[in-house]
Formats: sequence, C-alpha cells, structure tokens
Amino acid sequence: MKTLFVSNIPPLATETDIKALFSAYGTVRKLEMPRDIFSGRCKGFALIDMEGHEARAAAAGLDGKSFMDTQLRVRDEKPTQKGKARRR
Repeated sequence: MKTLFVSNIPPLATETDIKALFSAYGTVRKLEMPRDIFSGRCKGFALIDMEGHEARAAAAGLDGKSFMDTQLRVRDEKPTQKGKARRR
C-alpha cells in the first residue's frame, strides 16, 4: 500500500471527483480530503491510498495534469531521503 499526497486541488472539488480521477489508474483504497469547517470546501489537498504499482502509475499520469483549471501536484506522502544521514 502506498499513500499519495495530492495538492493544488480546487476548493469546489468533491471526493467523488478525485476518486473518479484516480480510479482510472487502479483501486482507490482510501481517500482523505480535509474540508473547511465553516464553508465545507476542500482545503486544497488529499491523501490517497492505492497499491504500489497503481499509485506510481497515478502519480506519473496525474502530476501536473490540469484539473478544474488548476495543475495537480501528486507526490509520495513520505519521500525517500537522498544520501545518508550524518552520524555524530
């Protein structure tokens, strides 16, 4: 299971819109899309759980794609660190 961090989501987007977009690449196991408590609008980001190979395909296919007049940014929730940590 891999978690994707999706940012730059338009405020009027719904869970159904995002799920339909990512379902083209595989099964969306979990979708968390925080909303503003007063307006009910999307806060602009979501966390999506998919199987590893499906998540990588979705990230490659949707990163930078135009969605409701904005460009989505799709990244791993926990990016790998480049290089080694220094020991003291």
